[in-house]
Amino acid sequence: MRATDLANPARRRLIDLVGLYVGNMEDGHARVKMDEINRHLENTWFAWIGGTTADSVFYYRIHSPVILVEFDHQRPANLAKFSPDPNKPNQQHIHCVVRTPNGNDYGKDLLRQHYLAHPHET
Repeated sequence: MRATDLANPARRRLIDLVGLYVGNMEDGHARVKMDEINRHLENTWFAWIGGTTADSVFYYRIHSPVILVEFDHQRPANLAKFSPDPNKPNQQHIHCVVRTPNGNDYGKDLLRQHYLAHPHET
């Protein structure tokens, strides 16, 4: 669902949810990022799979041109013996990803940048 299609209270909760992730940055960077996120709400999408009760497992994805957040409950890994059903996801094992789409957040090719800025003889 597109963020702008959500009713105002739900849209506010979505923005607050993104703020939980962005809030891990330094305050100034977080403000800039949240401004950027708010400017792209028209192109922000939210997807949910799973339950909605307090004990439910679920997956959600928030995706826009400036941020990607994924949260997913997983099957228990090394704690399977403590799980009622080791073949089903539970709330004790989660995976979470926060990315900057098309933002080169995997890292820059610093050596290539160096060679472009400072040619070397071969």
